Amino acid sequence: MSFVVGLTGGIGSGKSTVAECFSSLGVAVVDTDVIAHALTVAQGAAMPDIQAAFGESVLLADGGLDRAAMRRLVFSDPSAKSRLEAIIHPLIRHESELRCRLVTGVPYVMLVVPLLIESAAYRQRVNRILVVDCDEDLQISRVMARSGLSDKEVRSIIATQASREQRLAAADDVVFNTADREYIREQVIALHRRYLDLTTL
Repeated sequence: MSFVVGLTGGIGSGKSTVAECFSSLGVAVVDTDVIAHALTVAQGAAMPDIQAAFGESVLLADGGLDRAAMRRLVFSDPSAKSRLEAIIHPLIRHESELRCRLVTGVPYVMLVVPLLIESAAYRQRVNRILVVDCDEDLQISRVMARSGLSDKEVRSIIATQASREQRLAAADDVVFNTADREYIREQVIALHRRYLDLTTL
């Protein structure tokens, strides 16, 4: 398998922006959120088991996952979260590992995993952990602006994730997403050079 950098950060921290910057430098990006989406659209590989476990109340008209309905269910019934994860997480792990293994022609792979710090399985698969860090209030405002969730709903999501302190303690490298995109790109370019050096050791 290629040299793998695990990219993580809390919801709204800017993982996608950082991943796009690395991609523009020719780095292969494998995003577990993208994989999860593909698994839960109509005809997605996870949908038969999700329908069997939760019924049609969490389905869209086309047969894909109704994310809003599932979010409400998970918040009202903690066991629903565990059942959903038992279905989808093994599929995501398998597909992400396959994609990382099949990458060729690039010096390293960027594996984007929102819950990397919380998952020993993913931590064992990466050579470096890169955390995207920002202030919690900024996270909340970003998520509210893009998703329409309330402040309370966003804070509930954040509460289920590793804390900012836990992520920073586990990080080998950090991108600070506190300014404009150019500042992010400057940090990414510096990290890219470091990772290129590491792949030649």
